[in-house]
Amino acid sequence: MNNNDIVQKLWNLCDVLRDDGINYSDYVTELVLLLFIKMVHENTEADILNQHTLPEGCRWVDLKDKSGINLLNEYKAMLLALSTGKRIEIQKSSKADVPDKTVEVAVHNDALISAIYADAQTRLREPRHLEQMIKTLDQIDWFSVQKDGLGDLYEGLLEKNANETKSGAGQYFTPRALINSMVECIAPQPGEVIQDPAAGTAGFLVAADQYMREQTDDYYNLKPKQRTFQQKNAFVGVELVPGTRRLALMNCLLHGMQGDDEGVVHLGNALGQKGAGLDKANIILANPPFGTAKGGEASITRDDLTYPTSNKQLAFLQHIYRNLKPGGRAAVVLPDNVLFEAGVGTDVRRDLMHKCNLHTILRLPTGIFYAQGVKTNVLFFTKGSVKDPLQENDCTQNVWIYDLRSNMPSFGKRTPFGAQHLQPFEKLYNPKGTSAGSESVGKILKARKEGDWSFNAEELEADPSAAVETADARLAKSRWRCFSRDWIRDTKGDSLDISWLRDKDSVDAANLPEPSVLASEAKDELVLAVQELDELLVALGGVE
Repeated sequence: MNNNDIVQKLWNLCDVLRDDGINYSDYVTELVLLLFIKMVHENTEADILNQHTLPEGCRWVDLKDKSGINLLNEYKAMLLALSTGKRIEIQKSSKADVPDKTVEVAVHNDALISAIYADAQTRLREPRHLEQMIKTLDQIDWFSVQKDGLGDLYEGLLEKNANETKSGAGQYFTPRALINSMVECIAPQPGEVIQDPAAGTAGFLVAADQYMREQTDDYYNLKPKQRTFQQKNAFVGVELVPGTRRLALMNCLLHGMQGDDEGVVHLGNALGQKGAGLDKANIILANPPFGTAKGGEASITRDDLTYPTSNKQLAFLQHIYRNLKPGGRAAVVLPDNVLFEAGVGTDVRRDLMHKCNLHTILRLPTGIFYAQGVKTNVLFFTKGSVKDPLQENDCTQNVWIYDLRSNMPSFGKRTPFGAQHLQPFEKLYNPKGTSAGSESVGKILKARKEGDWSFNAEELEADPSAAVETADARLAKSRWRCFSRDWIRDTKGDSLDISWLRDKDSVDAANLPEPSVLASEAKDELVLAVQELDELLVALGGVE
């Protein structure tokens, strides 16, 4: 049984949870509270889990042999104990005239375990449903799971949740293939501090850790002090939602990432004081939430941003390039509006290109996020210029753009977006395949050449309205083009919404019928639709 089969088996437990009245959006949170206890029980060889083992009375063996209401009560008490570090116990009096005493007994003082189970409580009401879940978890082939890693199984469950749910965090779940590609391009190195100010379930941080483990024989090539740094100090994330942070902490711990006293992912608002207090980083990888601030906890409360704005993405972008160390590198997923929004948007883009070398933009296809119609890009930049990391003005000289959007399929469940769609870009991003550390960015950029015709690009036409010209007719249909900073300023007014290809199925506005004809056609279609509904009502006996 492979991990995909096991993930599906775990997901099938959601039917049990639904039978107990638990909402669709709460499935994973409810499931992983129990699943993590089982994973700790099975993963006895992991050093980091042994450092944060669950206390006596709060382990899998304490649940297995119980049943009925005693089992449900024990599980509730266990979650409370893991959350608070204390357990309520009744001390029986030896004297008939002295009542029994309720006392708090300390069971652990592990801050990370308390953070993982902070405010944890089950919504299960039927003991038989809990018994069924425990029985199913016991039937899983955990020997097979450990060959692939418990962390990979857990991530698979998180991805399954994002695929199946259409709201909440799953709405903007970053596809695993895109995360891995961004990490591959940035190429983090041991000893660098890596941050994600919108960590979610810590996908970027886990992927960066896995990348470096593969380069260093699971960190065994490093000295003990360096290994400790990787485990405790290399990764820092910030997450606003407590439930999502819980999932992130579990994800990190199961992948051998411990973090500081607050864990790898801290609870807070990166657009508030929590973000303002973060130390500067060598690398930032992020997919900030889309939308604008509407007040409440998610409001932008920073008073240190150069350009105040209610646009979350513009605020996150400012935070990210300000929080990079000189020479630091970033890869950030941002929606199209960040590339063309006027006013503050123009100021932020101009400031970004002054302080950083915005060397690459990847135009992503639509449909790869679960919010339909969202158009996004990945911005790659380094703090300072190629020659001088301390430079703060005119750092961007050229912007390379890869168009992975024009004439691409509409991705979704039927047409999944995968690593194969990003491989051409990765080869162009780093044509020599050398290390992409901050000192190598100049070599990478110097080796680049325009021109790529992947995914049938030669079948496309140049967009005559794009004001992007070239003397090379074949290059006009390339997905990989380079634009100078001067051209962006003089021709685009510092807009980065640059496209030059036209989809085969796109409609030329110049060839559309007159508005009166379009309106008449729309009216005819509506009349026909009303007639069909009337006929349906008659057939159903609703009207005569």
